[in-house]
Amino acid sequence: MVVSPHILFHNCYSKYAIAAVNVFTMEQIHGLFSAGEKANAPFIVQITPVSRNYAHPKMLIGMIRAAAKIYPKAKFAVHLDHGVESHVFDAINSESYDSVMIDASHDDFNQNVKRTQAVVEKAKAKQIFVEAELGVLSGVEDDISVDEKMAKYTHPDEALQFVNETQCNSLAVAVGTSHGAYKFSGGQGIQFDILEKIQKLLPEFPLVLHGGSSVNHEEVNRINKSGGKLDKTASGVAPEEIIKSISYGICKINIATDTRILWARIHREFFKDNPDQFDPIIPGKQYIEAYEKFMLSKFDLLKATGKANQFN
Repeated sequence: MVVSPHILFHNCYSKYAIAAVNVFTMEQIHGLFSAGEKANAPFIVQITPVSRNYAHPKMLIGMIRAAAKIYPKAKFAVHLDHGVESHVFDAINSESYDSVMIDASHDDFNQNVKRTQAVVEKAKAKQIFVEAELGVLSGVEDDISVDEKMAKYTHPDEALQFVNETQCNSLAVAVGTSHGAYKFSGGQGIQFDILEKIQKLLPEFPLVLHGGSSVNHEEVNRINKSGGKLDKTASGVAPEEIIKSISYGICKINIATDTRILWARIHREFFKDNPDQFDPIIPGKQYIEAYEKFMLSKFDLLKATGKANQFN
């Protein structure tokens, strides 16, 4: 069952957060929907420009629609993540998305406002939710790369002005997290003083945390023992910081890196331990099961387990 992000965020604000998970494959979609149904937790399925290029937009939407039938109790929304105008307008016109994100955060403030306003105008005509971003996250995720020295936090006063001028529906803020596996290369953690100021200026307005993966060190070590060469200093967002951020208005937490790390661990270990095997189905099934288990724990962390009963 599709639930509008307007409703999702109104219900969860300051009480729990919605997991927004990037998907690329059938296995990930199965694992996500199965976990959502078992946990009775609402979630957001995220499609990125890279995943659209990889699998094709119609293939991804087709799999999501099939999953909605296979798991009829799942409560979810479909979101385009980190799009530019060509992706966003295509998603809006397809009428297959419940929300879209226009990422003009690398532009100056006025240009970001202008580009976001254009998307809001087209999206609202079709009752589609719009997420924007202000401030720049460092790191790498899909085809997004930002030099560390260019990374900058979201300024609270600018956040208020930006929301008022663009009329966007939610705002992704830069408060210390990064894309990719190195969330806190400087060890600073989430800047809660910034979050607090933004929340005071924008009360009840849904904020989004990008780069919300935890980067489990045990998973990284297991990958490396099976032939991988991931940096052992990879560091994610601590669970206690995720929980704390919810009370500061974070309604949506993006997750991508953790599911990729899980994929790498499952497949590296399987083929290392079974060098005579070449069938993708066997590790594929293991990945679905591990993915479901991972998401069940994530729903618990975000306090979303059991909350889908609110949406009927």
